Amino acid sequence: MTRGEANQTKIHYKGADEDFIIFVDDAKAAKDWKSDKSIPLAQVVSSFKVFVTHKHGAQGTMDGASHATLENEFGTHVDEEVIKQILEKGTLQETEAAGRTGSTNDSMGTRAAH
Repeated sequence: MTRGEANQTKIHYKGADEDFIIFVDDAKAAKDWKSDKSIPLAQVVSSFKVFVTHKHGAQGTMDGASHATLENEFGTHVDEEVIKQILEKGTLQETEAAGRTGSTNDSMGTRAAH
């Protein structure tokens, strides 16, 4: 595997005014949670952080959602409650992040004989 290469699984929720994103560990965990709510959220989500993309769908710059934005859309700003709603109503998306490329040792110069 190339350095930095990883699968990224996120859930996108299209709200009335914003698009919301949460990151989950894997698709299977998210699907299992939908059918069995006794599974702790900590085993499903990567972090208890909700992101907004400023109406750019599942792509674009992601910023942390403000309490006011969450309150307007979900009726609460409690991260756990918002994440539960996004898990239930959002769409799952899996992407593969490209590996990092570049030189591995710039200090070697051109490797020409001096």
